[in-house]
Amino acid sequence: MVTYPVDVGDAAPAFSLPAANGRAVSLKEFAGRSLVLFFYPKDDTTACTREAQAFSSMQSRFARRGIAVVGVSRDTVSSHMKFIAKYDLKVRLASDESGVACESYGVWQEKQLYGRRYMGIERTTFLIGADQVIRQVWRNVRVPGHVDAVWTTAIA
Repeated sequence: MVTYPVDVGDAAPAFSLPAANGRAVSLKEFAGRSLVLFFYPKDDTTACTREAQAFSSMQSRFARRGIAVVGVSRDTVSSHMKFIAKYDLKVRLASDESGVACESYGVWQEKQLYGRRYMGIERTTFLIGADQVIRQVWRNVRVPGHVDAVWTTAIA
């Protein structure tokens, strides 16, 4: 059984990461409003593209409710910029090349594919409240229907 360093009810770990818009994105920026923080494995891969597109399609609905949405992977800022441009993504993407945020949120996990073991990001979404406490966690996310589930929980 995998144990995670953070779960529902815990204070969200602080982070400050470079973002594709040229500005850093940090947890403290969202004090006083909710944040959907989604970790995904890799820019421009099938499931990650679908997830980013789904969050982008709901971006204005989240924003109208005062809920920010930020995606994080270990890809470079340059990779994020290409990814955003290619798919006209509306969500902010932050780069965690060092893996510090991935480690602190417990999403850097051993994975297995075709019998090969390797380390990678477990697709995970955190709903962080205005008080910066984790309200909900979706681990090992399957993309179809996920953003709708996050939306429903976030506005409840």
